[in-house]
Amino acid sequence: MSATTIVSSPGKVLAAGGYLVLDRAYSGVVISTSSRFYAVIESGDGASCGANEIVVRSPQFNLAEWRYEVTFVDGRVRVEQLETSKAPKTNKFVHLALQHTLTLALEIHGGDPAVLEKDLSHGLDIAVVGDNDFYSQRAKLESLGLPNTLASLSQIPPFSHNDVQLSEVHKTGMGSSAALITSLVSALLLRFSVISPSDFAETGSADRRLAHNAAQFVHCLAQGKVGSGFDVAAAVFGSQLYTRFDPAVLQPLMNDDASESRALAPILSSPAWNYRVEPFCLPPLTRLVLADVDAGSDTPSFIGQVLKWRKENPEAASTLWASINQSNQSLAKRLLYLSQAHASHPADYESAVRRISDLPPSEWQQHRKDPNLSLPAQVILQVFYLVYEHAQAIRQHMRSMGKGANVHIEPPEQTALLDACMSQAGVICGGVPGAGGYDAIWLLVCEVPGTPEEQRPLHRVERVWSTVKDLSVSPLAAVESTAHGARIEQLDAIRGLREAIARG
Repeated sequence: MSATTIVSSPGKVLAAGGYLVLDRAYSGVVISTSSRFYAVIESGDGASCGANEIVVRSPQFNLAEWRYEVTFVDGRVRVEQLETSKAPKTNKFVHLALQHTLTLALEIHGGDPAVLEKDLSHGLDIAVVGDNDFYSQRAKLESLGLPNTLASLSQIPPFSHNDVQLSEVHKTGMGSSAALITSLVSALLLRFSVISPSDFAETGSADRRLAHNAAQFVHCLAQGKVGSGFDVAAAVFGSQLYTRFDPAVLQPLMNDDASESRALAPILSSPAWNYRVEPFCLPPLTRLVLADVDAGSDTPSFIGQVLKWRKENPEAASTLWASINQSNQSLAKRLLYLSQAHASHPADYESAVRRISDLPPSEWQQHRKDPNLSLPAQVILQVFYLVYEHAQAIRQHMRSMGKGANVHIEPPEQTALLDACMSQAGVICGGVPGAGGYDAIWLLVCEVPGTPEEQRPLHRVERVWSTVKDLSVSPLAAVESTAHGARIEQLDAIRGLREAIARG
């Protein structure tokens, strides 16, 4: 066993499939991001913790260190928080991750605590840190006298301290809790030899699926409900077309008594986990652009109201959800087609992207049969326009659903902001991610290498954001991740990670 075990997991954007992804009849377009959460496990050094102790700390926050004692009695493992923890209260996510991952490890090792006790002989020092994009950087930029721009974000050190307690931080809605749980659970499973590094590295392996199922269980238990799971799926498998698992698979474990008395391994390795993950990626020469919008919405409240409306208006909801689903599937299909078109006709593809980079979507149709474009390029340009139309249809349908349920899925201010962005040359599509509200927006823009800065669609979008009056819009540095979800890391390969986890 290496002296250090590190697993990272990406954040996510649910670009299409909000609300529908809760139902197994529908799937969602989930994009994993380049921003990652890291769980770093090291043996205790005698000073940080003793035998059978686990210290978990989050160095980006004030008073964020939790200390636990691990005991083995009658074939069971118990993880209890010690009063010496340097935190004002418990961390339910961390505590449940430790308790149930160690329980699973003990089961896998036949109930013999010897393997676990060996790794716990010097205690474990665990640091969990997330890339800056998981948290709003407005205050940091202001303290540095910098404007809310992408260029400014690059001047903030990696894993920057947030100068607040964890409960006070403003999150950006990129799935920090799912990425945290996935990285921590996966790192513990590796540390206690429940899964192997080689099998975990394989996307479709049983070990990776076990890590996924365990992370889903812990995340659901911590949240107190069985959610759709797309955020954990993205953290494990990366970008995808996601169809949820049947929530019945976890019901036997969804209370504290049951999860402590029932065996975990048979349920977490059961074939009843029937989620579906299909490969997906954004087209070449495009860039995912994200922005944090300074307001905030109560996502659980939104979901409750929408589901209540759906139950009370079954006919209208069924018709609307069918329309949304059709647009969602069409969007995914066209985006995947564009990747295939690039593989078959790279020069024609680049020619089409260069053309639409200089035109707003409203003018793309006029150039559909431009004689200066080859026939393949004309077809590609037309498909880009269809992507734009499908995304606009999704936005319209989601506004209709919000109106019916009396929630602001795409609030008027967001509508104005997105419309302003969509009027810019080279902006392909966009929307409010996930359940919507005032938290964030996403855009897909053209990005052709060698384009001068002032002519890049991203530059035009940032200019729009800087002039918005009703909202405070702050860009995020994240782009789509090309890695396939969770992965094992080396400490010095990640800029700033060693410094971030060092004890002061």
